[in-house]
Amino acid sequence: MIKGNFIDNLPKVYGIYTGGFLAFIIIMSIGEQMGMTAKVIGICFVAFTVAIYAIIGYLSRTAQADAYYVAGRQVPTVFNGMATAADWMSGASFVAMAGGIYFKGYGYMALLVGWTGGYVLVASLLAPYLRKFGCYTVPDFIGTRYGGNLTRFLAVVVLTVASFTYVTAQINATGTIASVALDIPFQYAVYVGLISILLCSMLGGMRGVTWTQVAQYIVLIIAYLLPVFWISNKMGAGFFPHFMLADEVSRIAELEAQFGFVKNSAENLKEVPKGLAGITKAHSAVNATPWAFISLALAMMMGTASLPHVMMRYFTTPSVKAARKSVGWSLFFIFLLYSSAPMLATLSKLSLIDPSLPTGIIGKSIAEVQSIDWYQNWNQANLMFVSDFNGNGTLELNEFFMGGKAVVLATPEIAGLPYVISGLVAAGGMAAAMSTADGLILAIANAISHDVYYKIIDPKAETAKRLVVARVLLVVIGFAGATIAAMEIQGILGSVIWAFDFAMSGLFFPLVLGVWWKRANREGAIAGMALGLISGAGYLIWVRTGGSGFLGITQLTFGIFGSAVSLVAMVVVSLMTSAPNAATQKMVDEVRVPAGRSILGKQ
Repeated sequence: MIKGNFIDNLPKVYGIYTGGFLAFIIIMSIGEQMGMTAKVIGICFVAFTVAIYAIIGYLSRTAQADAYYVAGRQVPTVFNGMATAADWMSGASFVAMAGGIYFKGYGYMALLVGWTGGYVLVASLLAPYLRKFGCYTVPDFIGTRYGGNLTRFLAVVVLTVASFTYVTAQINATGTIASVALDIPFQYAVYVGLISILLCSMLGGMRGVTWTQVAQYIVLIIAYLLPVFWISNKMGAGFFPHFMLADEVSRIAELEAQFGFVKNSAENLKEVPKGLAGITKAHSAVNATPWAFISLALAMMMGTASLPHVMMRYFTTPSVKAARKSVGWSLFFIFLLYSSAPMLATLSKLSLIDPSLPTGIIGKSIAEVQSIDWYQNWNQANLMFVSDFNGNGTLELNEFFMGGKAVVLATPEIAGLPYVISGLVAAGGMAAAMSTADGLILAIANAISHDVYYKIIDPKAETAKRLVVARVLLVVIGFAGATIAAMEIQGILGSVIWAFDFAMSGLFFPLVLGVWWKRANREGAIAGMALGLISGAGYLIWVRTGGSGFLGITQLTFGIFGSAVSLVAMVVVSLMTSAPNAATQKMVDEVRVPAGRSILGKQ
C-alpha cells in the first residue's frame, strides 16, 4: 500500500507501473507461444496502454485553474524531464525520424542536431525566465510583457497555426498505428486515435497530461530501445550497436556498390502507390551543401525554443532553479531515443539488403518476396510495394518501395522478432504520438480559453466556466485536427518541420527579446509577430507553387526567412516608437533574477 503524498511517492508509483508493463509484455509473449494471433496481440497492446492512460487522466481530474493550466507547479525535475521528453518525442520522432534517415541518409541528421540543440536555447534564453514570470501560457507572457490585447491575440494566432500544423501530424501517426494494429481503414483510425488523446487530457488538463506523459515515456522508450538491442545482437552488430554505426554504414555502402542502382523510369514510378519511396543511397544529398544542413538544423533549434507546448512544460516546475534542471533531464531522456534512431534505420536497411542475413530480400525472386507474411501485411496497409520493373523475375534495389512510417513499425517483423515486439512498438508509437498531441491540443485550448476568452472576452468568468470552455475547445480542435489528418495533405515529418518554421517565424524573437531587450515594445512585438508569420507563410506558399526560393532557403526552412523579417521588423519598429514605461523595464530586469517571487505572483 502506498501512503503519504502522491508527489513524494512518484518513484514508487511509476516503479510499480513499469514492473506491471513489463509483466504485461511477458504475458503477451506467453500468449503468442500458446497461439494468440498477431491481430489480437496488437489490439491488446494498444487497448491496454490506452486504458492505462485514460485511467491516469481520470484520476488526475481537477476543477482548479492552477492545476488544470500548470499542474499546480508541483512537478519534480526528473519527472518533468520525462514528461517533456514524451511531449517532445512525437510520432515524428518515433515513427518517422528513422524512416527519414533510412531514405535520405545523413542529411536528416540535421533534424536530430537541431531538435537536440534547441534545448540549449531553451535552457539559456527562455525556460527559467518564463518560469520566473509566473505565466500560465506563452501568450500570457507576451500579453503581459508587451501589454495590450492585440499582442496577446497575435501570440495566440501564431501558437494556433504552429500547434495545429503539428497536431495533425500526431493524429496522422496515431491513425497509422491504430489502422495497422486494429485492422481498420486509416480514415476511421484517426478518430480512434483522437478519442484516445482526449481521454488523457480532457478532465485533468495539464495535471492529467503530465502524469500520463510520464507513463507514456516509459512505454515509448522501452518500445524503441528493446528492438534496437535485440536486432543488433541477432545480426551480430553487438548488444550495444551505437558504437558500431560507422562499420554498419560502411557495410551498406559496400552492398549498394555490389548491387548497383538503376534509376526508375517515369512509367515505372506511376505504378508505385502514393507516399512510398525506393531504397536510396545511405549518404544521399538530401542536403546538397553545408548551408542546407546548417540551415535545417538552425531552423529546428529556433523552432524548438519557440514551440508553446515545450515552453508550457517548464511552467509546471516548483521554481526557476527546478525549471533549469528540468531542461537537463529533458535532454537526457530525449538523447536515449535520438541516439538510437540512426542505428535503427541502419539495422532496418541492412536486414533488407544484406544477402548473408536470412531476412535479406534483394536478389530473391519477386514471387518469393511477395509470399512473405510481413510483406503481405504491410502491402495490405499500403506501406510496401514490389514490382518486376526489370522483367528478370528477381528483386533489384530499385524494385522495392516502402513508406517511411513502416521503417520503425515493420522492422521487428522483418528481422524475425516475435510479433509481441511489433505490438510493443505499436504501443510505443501510440504513446509518442498521443503524448505530443495531448500537449499540443492542450496548448491551443488553454491559450484560447485563458488568453482570448478569459483575458479579452470575459475577464470576470468563473473558474468552472473557464474550464468548460477549455474542455469544449479540446474536443473541437481535436476533431478538426483528425479531419485534416485524414486527408493526408502532408507526410508526418514534413508537417512537423513546418510547425517549427511557423513557430519560429512569429514567436522566437518576440519571446527572446521580451526577456533580453528592455527596449522592445508593444508596437515592435506586434510588427514582429504579424510580419514574421505572414512572410514565413508567404514564402512557403511561393516555394510550394513553383517559386525557386533564394539563399538556399527551402520549404523545410522557411522559418529562417520569417524569423529574419520578424527580427528586423521588431527592432526597427521598437526603435521608431516610444520605449516601454519604467514599470515594464523594471519587470524585465526582475525576470532575469533567479531568486524571489514570480512576477505575476503565481508560484
